[in-house]
Amino acid sequence: MPRFEELEVGQQVAASEYKFSRDSLVRYAGASGDFNTIHYRDDIAQAVGLPGVLAHGMLTMGVSVQPVVSWLGDAGKVLDYGVRFTKPVVVPPYGYALVKVSATVAQLDAENRKARLDLTTSFEENNVLGKAQVWVQL
Repeated sequence: MPRFEELEVGQQVAASEYKFSRDSLVRYAGASGDFNTIHYRDDIAQAVGLPGVLAHGMLTMGVSVQPVVSWLGDAGKVLDYGVRFTKPVVVPPYGYALVKVSATVAQLDAENRKARLDLTTSFEENNVLGKAQVWVQL
């Protein structure tokens, strides 16, 4: 369990990597009910001007907060979470797309024992989420 007193602005508190494969997208589609064909058919994705099959935005958002939840040890300590989608994660037909996530302390609220963590989520050296912020209670 992280301690508020031990945190400093600029401190990285969590990081992880996730491999998105086409199988991952199919499983996520089944769980979420999002069967948009841009998430599993190259011909449809390219026909609408996309570079290829894209990972679901909510899948990317969901895995991005997971290192923070693991660090906290309790998902109930996440008070608020928001992102902006800035770039797609293109998932190749074979192999996987590697998504890297890190969480850094951006703001500390000592009176309320809350911390804002900024997430950096990248794919092929590009940030795929903008203004990805998580407020947590400690």
